[in-house]
Amino acid sequence: MIEAVVDSIRVSLVTQARVVILKEVNGARHLPIWIGPFEAEAIAMQLQGIESSRPLPYDLLRTVIAELGGEVTRITITEINNDVYYARILVNARGEGVEIDSRPSDAIALAVRVGLPIMIDNAVMDRAGVNLDDEDDDDAESEGEPAAVSEEGLTAFRDFINTLDLDDFGNKRDN
Repeated sequence: MIEAVVDSIRVSLVTQARVVILKEVNGARHLPIWIGPFEAEAIAMQLQGIESSRPLPYDLLRTVIAELGGEVTRITITEINNDVYYARILVNARGEGVEIDSRPSDAIALAVRVGLPIMIDNAVMDRAGVNLDDEDDDDAESEGEPAAVSEEGLTAFRDFINTLDLDDFGNKRDN
């Protein structure tokens, strides 16, 4: 498993589509995940310390879990299948571990509320992770191993990312 934090949420000026960018804590790869506008807003509000006048669904979920004697212990991005990401929320309730299926955007919104890092399955990061910091090293050989993503795919992704308006939250995370 790879530990990650929310690096930023980006918005396409053309389509208004949102992408949450997760960054691995001990590495340089990023994992972009398309999310809805409401989920993006919920994540952004929490990262910026903005309180809602009424509880958002993620605040409600956190409260319900706590009131029932549970604790969110882990958020994991578990797989990608046909360009759809899957996540699991792990809750410890009365000494028993319970795994709940979730959309990654909902799991991430909950993670930033309970102060947990986001864990990413190695296979997901290997398949969909990209290095946004080091565009010039893409042609460099990496000890004879084939690249997981084609240069054409990375170029298309970089072109898209460069058209986005960055609303950067730094590496801020609740501890």
